[in-house]
This record gives sequence, structure tokens and C-alpha cells, in this order.
Amino acid sequence: MSESIEERAEAWLWERRSYPELEAELATKRVVALVPVGSTEAHGPHLPLATDVLISRGMALAAAERLRAEHGVPALVLPPVAYAVTDFSRDFAGTISVRAETATALLEDIGRGALAQGVAVVVYANAHLEPAHLATIRGACERLERDYPGRTAFPDKTRKPWALELGDEFRSGACHAGEYEGSIVLATRPQWVREQLAAELPENWSSLSQAIRAGLLSFRAAGGPRAYFGAPARARAATGEHLLGVLSRMLASAALERLNALPSEPATG
Repeated sequence: MSESIEERAEAWLWERRSYPELEAELATKRVVALVPVGSTEAHGPHLPLATDVLISRGMALAAAERLRAEHGVPALVLPPVAYAVTDFSRDFAGTISVRAETATALLEDIGRGALAQGVAVVVYANAHLEPAHLATIRGACERLERDYPGRTAFPDKTRKPWALELGDEFRSGACHAGEYEGSIVLATRPQWVREQLAAELPENWSSLSQAIRAGLLSFRAAGGPRAYFGAPARARAATGEHLLGVLSRMLASAALERLNALPSEPATG
């Protein structure tokens, strides 16, 4: 069995560094900091509450690995943000939601702290797609751009070209705790998936994106009485590895675009 991205790339974790090690890396003026952003919420009866955290951390680690191996960029992954606006799953046990203003301020402060330390570019690697949550990340980036222009990135996987590469389920909008998310968790923390239960769950093709456009505000109202959408039984670790490859290219592209546009020695604030 091949190593998971968690095992291969854990050397690129920010928190594993001692301060002298980090100081030496920051002196290059080219460090890219990836901030995994997830949530603590229900993901069906078969996936953990930490699903979005595992996905965002996995894609960030894969991007750090890609940036270092293919582009020689010293990329590091910050500790993940595990809380978000999660109103759609509020009816299910385990979900913990925070206020939008709290989430925006936290994401801004994390980015501001990294940039003040001398990080060249901060990239937000997000897995949670609730509209109010996405607005908090955009808001944090807008605030940071006032003081650190051109030094933050938040690539949107729901738009072209990336959405076209993430599978039919993802494009349908019925992709919460289904094949897409289940596959990535299998590729990162397979022991956290209740695989037998997932194999027994019927497919649910109610589209969350259509429900959102219709003004519905919960999983139950959107047609997800067990907090999942899509096809859980189709999830495979190999599919998850492929998806992480797409997501890592997306993050790496956003990082390189920002990094290459900076002056040789960006100001530190």
C-alpha cells in the first residue's frame, strides 16, 4: 500500500519546525504558506465530522509537495482551521458553527500573522462550500489585500477549469459526503471511514447547489435527511489521489501566480 499524502508530506508542516529552522526558511523571502480551512460538521453516518479538515489539509499538503518538488518553492502548511459557518448541518449532532464575523476575523488574523512573519504569499486551501463560509474567506482576503496587496490567494474549485476535473458528482452539486469527499478521506485517513456503512447507503442525487439557489438553508430541506448527497458507495482511495492531484495543481497555480508577480524582496508589513 502506497503512502498517503499525510505520511509523504508531513515534513512540510509549519508546526513541526523549530523557530530557528523556520527563521532560516523565511529568510529566502519566497515561502508560501498554505492555510487549510475546513469545518466540524455532519458528513453522513459514514464519514467523520472532520471530513472538511482532512480534505483541506490533504490538498494543502499535496500542493506543498508539488511546489517544492516541481518548482523549488519552500511551501509550508499551517495548522488547519477546523471551525466555520456551518448552518446547513445545524440539525445534526456534532456540528459546531461559528459566527461569520468570528470566522472572517480569525482567517484574517492567521493570514496577517503569517505575512508579518515574512511569508511571501498566503494561500487558503478550502474544503467547506457553504456560501456564507466562502464569504468569510473572501472577506479576509479583501482585508489583507489592503495592507499586503497581491500576497493572498483563494482559488475557487467550483469554477472553471478546476470544477471540470473534479468529477460528475462534484459538478452536479450533490457532493457532500458522497464519492468526491469520501474518496479524498480514503486517500488521507482511510481508517476514519466506515466503509461497510458507506457501501450500504443509497445514492442521493438531490443537488445542494440547486437547493441553495432556491433559497433552502439546511441539509434536511435540501433533501439530505442523513447529511449526505451523492454516491458514498462509489468512493475509492485511487479516486481520492487523483482529486488531490487536481486540487494541488489548483493551489500551486494560484501560489505561483502571486509569487511570480511579487518584487524580489516583498515588504513584511
